[in-house]
Amino acid sequence: MIDHVSIGVRDLARTKRFYDAALTSLGYKCLSEGPGSLGYGGDAVVFWISVAERPVPADATSGLHFCFTAPTRKSVDAFHQAAVGAGGRDNGKPGLRSEYNANYYAGFVVDPDGYRIEAYCGRSER
Repeated sequence: MIDHVSIGVRDLARTKRFYDAALTSLGYKCLSEGPGSLGYGGDAVVFWISVAERPVPADATSGLHFCFTAPTRKSVDAFHQAAVGAGGRDNGKPGLRSEYNANYYAGFVVDPDGYRIEAYCGRSER
């Protein structure tokens, strides 16, 4: 249903360092890089980032967040560790979220611009 999503940021270099670190463990990378934009994905760009004079203000109560599919639970753990290490803020340590379903394993981080992001794996790895 959704082809791609775009966000605006003020500091593209800082954002690139963060997302390069955070998304690598999930199998995603920067597939497009221009003077004012970055595009991340696996086979095609799905997550666009561009420099914006007035990015959407961070609002923890808005409900807005972006969830990235993770191939394994270990990759969720690696995502969380890398994202926090690259300047993100913990917003929920990796673990099962049984209130969603029995196999919902996710980790949550706030990126340097205040966007809430999640890595999720729905596979059973008992």
